[in-house]
Amino acid sequence: MTTGTQLAGVSGPRHDDLDRHPTPGPRNSLFSWPSAKHPLRVMVNYVVIWMCRVSPSLQLKNWLLRRLGTTVGTGVAWGLESTPDVFWPELITVRDDAIVGYDATLLCHEFLQDEYRTGEVVVGERAMIGAGAVVLPGVEIGADAQVAANSLVTEDVPPGTTVAGVPAVPLDPED
Repeated sequence: MTTGTQLAGVSGPRHDDLDRHPTPGPRNSLFSWPSAKHPLRVMVNYVVIWMCRVSPSLQLKNWLLRRLGTTVGTGVAWGLESTPDVFWPELITVRDDAIVGYDATLLCHEFLQDEYRTGEVVVGERAMIGAGAVVLPGVEIGADAQVAANSLVTEDVPPGTTVAGVPAVPLDPED
């Protein structure tokens, strides 16, 4: 993980896996982004991720994302318009045969008022993230888990579990 201090006093398991980076000044933390990540690196990441978003080639997407430091397993499928984190793509791990659906977003950072937070996102083997879903930093999606379309994943998803909603919660297997 990146350097910073671990979050304390914030509820929820996801927050245990985040690094906290206080930012100086009177403005919100987004104004400090150039000191968090070199602007040229963010520009390169943005261009490469934009290319990945529009390319229909799964092999090209995986190859390009690996160049940015994303850990991409064998047989990973990124849907069109899916967006890995532009600032910290190196904090993402997508394991073998996982699917990141159309227009899904994997975030490894949160810019807040007085700080920004970073955390790894891990997508387990054969996991599936539905179209339009958003995964927040510090979340692990277990092997064979499924995230329904348009869900907001704020907590870890155990292996084999299906979650849906905002925030995403496990579905009753009898439904």
